[in-house]
Amino acid sequence: MTDNTAPSQSVGPEYLPIGRKPTATVSTNLAHDNVTILPQTSQLIALLTMIRDKNTGRADFIFHSNRIIRLLVEEGLNHLPVVEHTITTPVGRTYSGVKFEGKICGVSIMRAGESMEQALRECCRSVRIGKILIQRDEETSKPKLYYDKLPEDIAERWVLLLDPMLATGGSALMAVEVLKSRGVPEDHILFLNLIASPEGAKNFAERFPKVRVVTAFVDMGLDEKNYIVPGLGDFGDRFYTM
Repeated sequence: MTDNTAPSQSVGPEYLPIGRKPTATVSTNLAHDNVTILPQTSQLIALLTMIRDKNTGRADFIFHSNRIIRLLVEEGLNHLPVVEHTITTPVGRTYSGVKFEGKICGVSIMRAGESMEQALRECCRSVRIGKILIQRDEETSKPKLYYDKLPEDIAERWVLLLDPMLATGGSALMAVEVLKSRGVPEDHILFLNLIASPEGAKNFAERFPKVRVVTAFVDMGLDEKNYIVPGLGDFGDRFYTM
């Protein structure tokens, strides 16, 4: 169990003085170049506060989770390669821009990861999405692969791996191994995640240093049951059933 003092900072508009901004718990920093944590803005902290609250109902949990997931997807797309692309505007002028290079796909770790598919579809029209089902073996307490359905040409794509919670990291680590076994280069995988434990994020980042991790928040740690604390409970249950 990890028992660290949670970091805190003043949050709010940049133009307001410190004394006029509330103090909130913010993400723990990680010293790994392949981990990107979303900026700890007042908007993000407010959204996280809502989904962490045990009194938040399912409809509000889904709405606010979807907003965070959209932020994660938008940031994840920033890490894909682009090439120069010059176009002509309706007034006849040229504009020197860029466009994405290569094909992408999403892969969700069932079932909680499926909650992140819609935001990806909203940002990337007609994107292909694969699925991986990994569950803990009750006898060994280790993750076990039960099912996967992936695009046949996944080795030629950039893969956005989707799973909202990263506790010990067992499922995410196995999912990356599955992708690598299908020929996906490690540096073509981006892992999008809402909340991570420092233990899980550190383990993942060190095991796969070429995989880019984009997370909204690194929490304080894990309790004796390996639940993320303070966390938000079981994400899948709260999104789909509660």
